[in-house]
Amino acid sequence: MPIFDIFSKRQKRLRGEAPDVYVYDELPNPLRVQIVYIWRDTFGNEAQYNVMRHGYYSYRSVREAYRFIVNTLCHEYGVFTLPRPRTMERYGGRNYIEELRDFFLQEEDVEKALDAVELSSLTIDRRTRSWNYLERENASERADRAIEELNVRFKEHGVGYQFTNGEIIRVDSELLHSEVVQPALKLLNQGHYAGAQQEFLNAHEHYRRGSAKESLSECLKAFESVMQAICDKRGWSYVNNATAKSLIQVCFDNGLIPSFPGTG
Repeated sequence: MPIFDIFSKRQKRLRGEAPDVYVYDELPNPLRVQIVYIWRDTFGNEAQYNVMRHGYYSYRSVREAYRFIVNTLCHEYGVFTLPRPRTMERYGGRNYIEELRDFFLQEEDVEKALDAVELSSLTIDRRTRSWNYLERENASERADRAIEELNVRFKEHGVGYQFTNGEIIRVDSELLHSEVVQPALKLLNQGHYAGAQQEFLNAHEHYRRGSAKESLSECLKAFESVMQAICDKRGWSYVNNATAKSLIQVCFDNGLIPSFPGTG
């Protein structure tokens, strides 16, 4: 669904009430509801989900998408069902769309709530782009818009996360994120940087959890892996288990990093 710059939003900006500092330990309820709307618009709504119960083939993918997300979360948490309110038990049976929605709207652990956001966004990115998903002509564009809307909603609520390159990552500065993090992820998405890409994402995950030491360690690994990939691509030799210092020297010696007056 398009994002509208409604009157109340404009007035808040004029009064200086728009959030200018990111928070990381809270997902406001309006944001959660907006994310549920994104799921309904992209995966399919309750009516489309329930049609599958009567055997209508083209809606099978709706139920399968919700079932995949719920079962994956259950498997990773080591539970048989996601926590749901007792008032829902009287309906009986397994309703994956309700189970995911109720879990996400009520889960107090922000990291677990973000698990649902990350997994659902990854599912949107990988499952809903083809015409076979609900027979939509603009399926890939709808997936792009859904992910774009998610990231816009995070910003609107001042929540410091974005879905980028298949993962939820922490954003501390919008300028830093757009000028440094996103270009780095785009570069690392190339096949020969796969090892460095995973180490870079590991560093983000540690940073998000407040583990600075582990984050710096993964950053160093990613830096070394990038230099090794460059050396391999250009046929430059280096010793096994080379450290960052020796790899930097290899790059200097082969002119990758230009020498400046006073540095030689």
